[in-house]
Amino acid sequence: MINEKGKVWPSEEKRYTDPKSGVAIRQLTNFKGHSRHLYFTENGWYDGGNKILFVSDRHNCTNLYSLELATGEITQLTELGPEHSDLSVCLNPSGTHAYYRMGQKIISLDLLTLKEELVFQGMEGFKTGQITCTADNSYLLVSLSEDFSNRIRLDLTNGYVGHQELMEAKPLCRIARISTRSDGGWEILHEDRAWIGHLNASPTNPNLLTFCHEGPWHLVDHRIWGMDLSNGSIWKIRERKEPFELVGHEYWHEDGVHVGYHGFKADRSAGFFGKIRYDNTELEEVEFEFVNWHAHSQGFDQVVVDGRFPLNDLIYWKRINGVFGPPRVLCEHRCSFHSQYVHAHPRFSPDGRQLLFTSDRSGYANVYLLDLPDDPETLPLYEG
Repeated sequence: MINEKGKVWPSEEKRYTDPKSGVAIRQLTNFKGHSRHLYFTENGWYDGGNKILFVSDRHNCTNLYSLELATGEITQLTELGPEHSDLSVCLNPSGTHAYYRMGQKIISLDLLTLKEELVFQGMEGFKTGQITCTADNSYLLVSLSEDFSNRIRLDLTNGYVGHQELMEAKPLCRIARISTRSDGGWEILHEDRAWIGHLNASPTNPNLLTFCHEGPWHLVDHRIWGMDLSNGSIWKIRERKEPFELVGHEYWHEDGVHVGYHGFKADRSAGFFGKIRYDNTELEEVEFEFVNWHAHSQGFDQVVVDGRFPLNDLIYWKRINGVFGPPRVLCEHRCSFHSQYVHAHPRFSPDGRQLLFTSDRSGYANVYLLDLPDDPETLPLYEG
């Protein structure tokens, strides 16, 4: 088989019924190599919700693909060599272009013509990090971290090796704004002696950005930060309520105003998910009694978290008449979480009717999709 841009693959779809909840699951990919949807903070639906982007390892190469949801047909969008395995991908809000980081470079991909264009070359001595696109499609935002790979043993993708050590080393980090126009150039907006990552642009306000200080959540000086791109001001979002409390995995609600997150009390006695406006008003949080990896929500009316072993399920809450019902088992995920590529990373569809997640339940990571039930009471209660 040939690694070829534009190659069309027939549907790989398989369907099954979840043994715990009875929910119908669509396994969208089925290949002997890992496939995963975009990182859960990034929307991957486009073409009016008819297609999704995903990353897959095929022919010993990692490439970006598109899947047509109605037919299951898969189209290869890039043609990258085996030396590139770690793709950070974002989709512009209009759904016309995808942007991906390949090594230290950032490439623009026209999703209609598949034409590619280099928009950022990288910066000597710095690692190019996660990318995100502003709400007006005009700019990409990216973290640039001083390269400490020759000083610290690092394998952050597979087991967070060197995670605390890099935080403690305080690398010089920068936030860059890159024009999506070929002749637009780029500029540094912020720099600090703190490990900066997890950049998320507001999906509605082109001047709002969140970013984080990376490291073990209970040890970082502060996790979630806001930034006004119009004037460069930064501020803390959702400060700790107690020393060593853990808060993170922040993401924007679809209104582009509220920030979702999850966390744990310092003694790990309870977890919680929450939301807050970017200006630190309108805080709401809900506690639960188990350990999870990630959380995502559709507004603050539906919330899902992925349980952590021995809880191998996606747990679901729905708010009706302003009140959250009890946690319910949506389905098994059976993720190993051995590396970033096999995290469940559940994400609601833009209309809130479906849920997308990744699982290596069969040995290889694949992409799964389910329709959310109209009545949450059809789901079994989570009983601990």
